[in-house]
Amino acid sequence: MLLLVILSVILNPPIVRVRYGGGDWYNDPDILPNLAKEINKRTEVKIEEQEKILILSDPEIFSYPFLFITGHGRIQLSKEEQEELRRYLWNGGFVYADDDYGMDKYFRGEINEVFPEHRLVRLPKNHEIYHILYEFPEGLPKIHEHYKGPPLGYGLYLNGRLSLFYTYNTNISDGWASPSVHNDPEDIREKAFRMGINIYLYALTH
Repeated sequence: MLLLVILSVILNPPIVRVRYGGGDWYNDPDILPNLAKEINKRTEVKIEEQEKILILSDPEIFSYPFLFITGHGRIQLSKEEQEELRRYLWNGGFVYADDDYGMDKYFRGEINEVFPEHRLVRLPKNHEIYHILYEFPEGLPKIHEHYKGPPLGYGLYLNGRLSLFYTYNTNISDGWASPSVHNDPEDIREKAFRMGINIYLYALTH
């Protein structure tokens, strides 16, 4: 039994939250543990429930298949962090970034510097990330209203592989917070967890 537990931890490491300069990378500290609990409860995948916090220039990031970025406002990456993010994604890693209001232009600016030869493209409603376990026939669900207009999901493709998924005007990760934090109704939180699980499963299988 102990061996099985050890193997589970090795094969399914925790979700990594990226610490960056210039903004509140740390907001809503319970969201990743809450998502991990739902992944463990609803799927055959078992992961550690405590989040891991790393900067992009830490070589340890290459031990983790899934990185998470969120925040309000400015994101600043050093040249070393930009270079390591580029290397991480080209080597098969996956990043999920969720705009928690105000980080859009800064995040896009960093991605444009890291990948000047690539662009974020909007994903169609039939993309597998919206259907891999839970069905979202209309594409990305709306969790929080930040701006006028629909929620938007963007992808960065490297060699034909979706390597980075970015959500805007929905704030999926806010829906993973404990109920008392944002007072979201249960149906909204359920959509957020379902979408989060889809994202994680997609990252692990592609």
